[in-house]
Amino acid sequence: MTHVSERNNAGSNQPWTAGAGRGGARKRTSTYADAGVSIEAGDRAVELLKSKVKKTTRPEVIGDLGGFSGLFRLNTQKYKSPILASSTDGVGTKLVIAQQLDIHDTIGIDLVAMVVDDLVACGAEPLFLLDYIACGEVVPDKVAEIGAGIADGCRYAGCALLGGETAEHPGVLRPDEYDVSATGVGVVEESEILGRERVEVGDAVIAMRSSGLHSNGYSLVRHVLLGAGRMRLDSVVDDFGTQRTLGEELLTPTKIYAKDCLGLIEETDVRAFSHVTGGGIPGNLNRVLPGNADAVVDRSTWRPQPIFDLIQAKGRIEDHEMEATFNMGVGMFAIVSSDDADRAMAYLTGRGVEAWQVGEVIEGTGEVQMMGQYTRG
Repeated sequence: MTHVSERNNAGSNQPWTAGAGRGGARKRTSTYADAGVSIEAGDRAVELLKSKVKKTTRPEVIGDLGGFSGLFRLNTQKYKSPILASSTDGVGTKLVIAQQLDIHDTIGIDLVAMVVDDLVACGAEPLFLLDYIACGEVVPDKVAEIGAGIADGCRYAGCALLGGETAEHPGVLRPDEYDVSATGVGVVEESEILGRERVEVGDAVIAMRSSGLHSNGYSLVRHVLLGAGRMRLDSVVDDFGTQRTLGEELLTPTKIYAKDCLGLIEETDVRAFSHVTGGGIPGNLNRVLPGNADAVVDRSTWRPQPIFDLIQAKGRIEDHEMEATFNMGVGMFAIVSSDDADRAMAYLTGRGVEAWQVGEVIEGTGEVQMMGQYTRG
């Protein structure tokens, strides 16, 4: 968000002028705007964003937007052996839905969620985030909407939005197209890093409710729901609630769990977190299991949101394919000491996070055992 990217490739900001031709006539000059890049539009987008970005600041932030890099003072007094964690991600083809509906103020929340909740999975506190927005054409108000969502997500996560880049790519992206990505950095005490090394047989597996699809599986969603004119984004789906459209459901922002997870670490004996993204429940929960243990997940302990039923029915998708693609209603797992299971659920419920015990860790070989059937109807 600091500037329009291709400026660095332009050389002088002054347009070149060809020498005189026959008869002394001067050839028409070319400008960067002729190539489809507007420096002024990029600068205007940054100005529109500044007030939002300021609301994400932390005491460690040094300086303001507009420099060549963001500066952040690491509080070394707080840690004996600080370990930096980093994560990079995007939003995938959920962007297509936002562009079709011309709604851009929530996609940034999705972006932040994908990054910070990967950071917190190892116990790291998200410190700051930098974004990258590539547009076919920089429309200041649209870029400001995208950036406002990113700023909102950073506030929810408690991290600073330290800066970023807005790039204009005419001829590569259509004028109404854009893509976003972000990199986040967090910190964790070396002795407190969470992961499979801490997980023990007998631990409890706690689920945290997702807000819906989050930001994974949208290529399949678009194929089965919107392909060949099957449904329209403005279709009202009764199961979603009063007058709620398919488009509104598909654009539901991804839930950000970072502060909830950090608080849970303070309150209970957390062994590991598993952020459920691409790969679904089995493909993410197994990433925090040691080689001598399995996690048993009882499907009957919860009901996935109606959007998952709709996708499965319309696409005639097998259960295993659904679970390998979507979060099925669980956005984050916490593996905690069995003695702390009730306290963990009470703490999360008190923070407004729907949480329940879905199973436990048993002896095994590092696999996820999906048991029972989902609650339906």
